[in-house]
Amino acid sequence: MSLTGTPFLYTLIALSVLAVALPLLLWSRLRGPRVLRAVARVVMLLFAQGTAVALVFVLVNNANGLYDTWEDLLGTGTHVNQAADLGPDGTGGIALDRLPKVRQTFTQAEGPGMHAAGGVRVTQLKGQVSGVNAEVYVWLPPQYDELAYAHRAFPVVELLPGYPGSAKSWYGTLRVHQQLAPLMRSGKVAPFVLVAPRTTLLPGVDTGCANVPGTVNADSWLSIDVPKMVKDNFRVQSAPKGWAVAGYSAGAHCATKLAVAHPDRYRAAVSLSGYSDPIVEPNSLAAQSPALRRANNPYLLLRKAAVAPPVALYLSGQPKDGYEAAVALRQEAKAPTT
Repeated sequence: MSLTGTPFLYTLIALSVLAVALPLLLWSRLRGPRVLRAVARVVMLLFAQGTAVALVFVLVNNANGLYDTWEDLLGTGTHVNQAADLGPDGTGGIALDRLPKVRQTFTQAEGPGMHAAGGVRVTQLKGQVSGVNAEVYVWLPPQYDELAYAHRAFPVVELLPGYPGSAKSWYGTLRVHQQLAPLMRSGKVAPFVLVAPRTTLLPGVDTGCANVPGTVNADSWLSIDVPKMVKDNFRVQSAPKGWAVAGYSAGAHCATKLAVAHPDRYRAAVSLSGYSDPIVEPNSLAAQSPALRRANNPYLLLRKAAVAPPVALYLSGQPKDGYEAAVALRQEAKAPTT
């Protein structure tokens, strides 16, 4: 039974109602020795408390998109098949234009918001470069299947959640596609494709967007494998002109880092309450060594860049929640970075 599925939620609701009814019906009707009656009453109370806590957790989890599966919650799942040393550019010396085309089968995604605004589709992708095997959620704009746009290639925004966080949260909690669809239909917003890949790749660790040989190649998964799959299966624009990446919290950090580090793959990034130094996230894989911290700090990447990257950065936050990091990045930005 899925952690975020409707059957599990309804089961918990039924059990919670039962847990309240049992003491009301049986408390004074229990028979037998005093010790057994006391034990039975304690069990009923624990059952009521346990179901109540479980129900609240599921409601909070579903509302905020924290854990997508039981494996994510229990820290038992891994989505990394291998993590070869791919070098500083994350390609491992592979000529990306010579990789075979990726043909994927997509199905209707399930969960909160997944059937709204034309529906969100999902596929299980085995990354050719990164060695990651995980799901990717794709939403197509209303114009995608219209005859007038039959030969149009669409821009793409790659969406990254925080940690802990599910890629589904963009469609469920934030309802990004439901908010964009009417704006696209009215012409107030140009149509573009939304792509939300899984970012929780190792149990109990924020892999962020770091490549760590022997552990995970999260950067290559997000910036190479996922974009290639989307380009091979949908009418989308080529990189970097037609590609942007957006995220909140830990995903915001990754969005900025990916754009600054790979201006040949992204033209813009959106950071919502992000940060620059990976050490801000206690479980960050990129904070485990000074070298990894430097390599995954967009502020340092921007400051030390021999040539300023031609990317546009939109950074937002509040004091002590992304604002200071955004101001620091703006102060370091030099044309053509905007």
